[in-house]
Amino acid sequence: MNIIRILIITLVIVSCNAAERSADHRIRKGLTDEELLDVVQEHTFQYFWDGAEPNSGMARERYHADGEYPQDDKHIVTTGGSGFGIMAIIAGIERNFITRQQGVDRLERIVGFLSSADRFNGVWPHWLNGETGEVRPFSPRDDGADLVETSFLIQGLLTARQYLIKGDENEQNLAARIDSLWREVQWDWHTRDGENVLYWHWSPNHGWAMNHSIRGYDECLITYILAASSPTYPISPDVYHEGWARGGDIRTSVTQYGYTLTLRHNGSEQHGGPLFWAHYSYLGLDPRNLEDKYGHYWENNVSHTLINRAWCVENPHGYEGYGENSWGLTASYSTVGYSAHAPHNDLGVISPTAALSSIPYTPEYSLQAMRYFYEELGDRLFGKYGFYDAFSETEDWFPERYLAIDQGPVVVMIENHRSGLLWDLFMESPEISIGLEKLGFINY
Repeated sequence: MNIIRILIITLVIVSCNAAERSADHRIRKGLTDEELLDVVQEHTFQYFWDGAEPNSGMARERYHADGEYPQDDKHIVTTGGSGFGIMAIIAGIERNFITRQQGVDRLERIVGFLSSADRFNGVWPHWLNGETGEVRPFSPRDDGADLVETSFLIQGLLTARQYLIKGDENEQNLAARIDSLWREVQWDWHTRDGENVLYWHWSPNHGWAMNHSIRGYDECLITYILAASSPTYPISPDVYHEGWARGGDIRTSVTQYGYTLTLRHNGSEQHGGPLFWAHYSYLGLDPRNLEDKYGHYWENNVSHTLINRAWCVENPHGYEGYGENSWGLTASYSTVGYSAHAPHNDLGVISPTAALSSIPYTPEYSLQAMRYFYEELGDRLFGKYGFYDAFSETEDWFPERYLAIDQGPVVVMIENHRSGLLWDLFMESPEISIGLEKLGFINY
């Protein structure tokens, strides 16, 4: 048997074994912590692998296993969620969910699609049609550039670049193509004629009509870090300090349940915002030693998570099921549509991604919640792509639905908790060190 045939057989066996594992989502009691992490991570990874849009390889915006799935949504892909998915693919390779060659092939498809898809001054829109690459409006005036979603995508692409750059010739060429996409993003364009703040949207049809300036604190720190780090279209430090940090007004000191927030959360100062604010910017950007003159981002994220959990344990509204084992408020599906759940907007809906994606910050509590979700609620809450997006025991509401932006952080943050892989790769980007230094960050 020659070596090529052996390799082919090996690839087939790996693919078949992975397919069998991912298709089997029966609940198994008594798993060790590591086994439980494997099961949850691999099933959630499948959202971005088996569940990807077939032409582009990108992450579908949503998937409804309950059959309530709009036909015209099947080819709508999300740029930010695909950035999360790119990092999930890297984790999938390292966990042997797929082979390296399978992962590289998928990344090539994604990069090829992104290279020809609609962009506006190098910036992608929130949604694209995965078959044509044309923009799909997110709202009537949001039919052009989305700087924040682009930053989530670039965070994933730079992580992939660093993963591929030491590979074989084909992988190095793919890394170079990713580098070109990164260099083509005109971050400074989004200062809207030189203002000291970044703007979220620009439309070729409506200009700056959305008029949404990006100011902290929320999920958008990564947007400013990347904009300052750009080797081609960088922003000045004043844009960060006057825009994101509000001239210093981002600082605060609010203590709840014995935990202190040092960054002023937009619209939710007392208990912190939805937990995705502690996830999206930090999938690649390593918060463990991240500090500037406004705050220490790891400490703030840990406090944010613990306050969110403590609120659910206290359960001031008396919702059924809330407690030490079942907690986590963040943006997700809801009984009243999509909602950014947080203590100030508590609708009795728990979103598994909130606790699971917080595992680097609260490993014991997140594992406790993961085990409860899996062992006690799994028959209603766990499907082929991992835990469904949200549930309410009060309403006996367990919709079989997934969202890319909620599934991605689960895979990535579990991996960062286990190995630090995605943090290490992203932080190896030389431009990021330059950008952080430029903005006054220390100890990163």
